[in-house]
Amino acid sequence: MPLPDNKKLIELSNDLIAQFRIVFGHHKGYRPTHARGVLVSGTFVPASAAHDLSAAPHFSASSTPVTIRFSSSTGIPLIPDTDPSANPRGLAIRFHLGDHVHTDVISHSTPFFPVRDGALFLDFLKSIAASPPGAASPSPIEQFLGSHPAALAFVQAPKPTPVSFAQEAYYGVNALKFVNSVGKATFIRYRVIPLEGTKNFSEAELAGKDAGFLYDELPGRLHDGGVTFKLCAQVAEEGDVTDDATVHWPESRKVVDLGTLKLESIIEENKKEQKHIIFDPIPRIKGIEPSEDPLLELRAALYLVSGRERRAAEQNE
Repeated sequence: MPLPDNKKLIELSNDLIAQFRIVFGHHKGYRPTHARGVLVSGTFVPASAAHDLSAAPHFSASSTPVTIRFSSSTGIPLIPDTDPSANPRGLAIRFHLGDHVHTDVISHSTPFFPVRDGALFLDFLKSIAASPPGAASPSPIEQFLGSHPAALAFVQAPKPTPVSFAQEAYYGVNALKFVNSVGKATFIRYRVIPLEGTKNFSEAELAGKDAGFLYDELPGRLHDGGVTFKLCAQVAEEGDVTDDATVHWPESRKVVDLGTLKLESIIEENKKEQKHIIFDPIPRIKGIEPSEDPLLELRAALYLVSGRERRAAEQNE
């Protein structure tokens, strides 16, 4: 996973990391956002339709080992599961294709994203930091939301707390291009759908839960029979926007079953492994290509820069 040659992109990544730390605090050795998480091991088994869409190796193999990270929003390592700011939850998937060969899926529990590029995301974070409780109205964040409808839609979209990570749906907001064995290209967005269905707590139900209930209940659920998700692809049609994460495709678009994710156990030395793993939004394998969405290169750079800092902090402990 190389750093991009674009120096402005690296500078923007560093600016975003610094701004996250202004908003959430600097927690050495943790991700600047989605700091709290847990790694789980499992297996992916492809559906027959997956190979029809993409020549990616994990869509034709009989099975592929995976590492999955569930996470909570914000850069606060111990944010309570009952805090509304911990939503949307995150889900990242790594498909292990060979020695030092892998590809990843990045998703979170809402199909919304506030902005279409990194510069606007930095402005969004700055407006949050400049709007403490009790700020005079209109505050900087109110002004930003008033002039950026996509950001307002993201903020206003319901983000209820799930009863379990295993009963939450997750969405890849960036479009990717699948290319099959005969060269046919199809733009998709990932969806990760729980086999048990989605289920959320009401505010009253949530009030009685412990601060770590999501992380505490997951090991028992895995032990009692595992957790299963369907990896799906929402397929774009001609004319659908593929370079802007804030533009939704109609729900009438076909959703294709790509295969089954069976989660099996919590990974040992979890905290250490979380510091080491750096997920990559860019596919970097045959059969799956990035779209022209500008957030993809930015997210890859930001994840790599912050991941290297995380590893360095671990070495200095």
